[in-house]
Amino acid sequence: MSPSSPSEQVPVCWDDGNPVSITVGTPWLVAAQMLGHTIPTGCLYGSCGACEIEVNGHVVRACVSSVWGDKGSLKVGLATDPYW
Repeated sequence: MSPSSPSEQVPVCWDDGNPVSITVGTPWLVAAQMLGHTIPTGCLYGSCGACEIEVNGHVVRACVSSVWGDKGSLKVGLATDPYW
């Protein structure tokens, strides 16, 4: 992608909310804030797991991951971890 081309957007839906277009490459912590959610954090290095979210059924550590492009929308929710 050239610097002058528009940034790729992907629809992101938190739980059952309405989809919002988010730029691919946006950190998940920022994307959550844009969608009105706060993701709990611990170490901010991806090792503690406090920031785990589920994106289309895949567990992602939000502090070290960003929004990726997909052919459809991304459905996001907090990961269900009994220890957090």
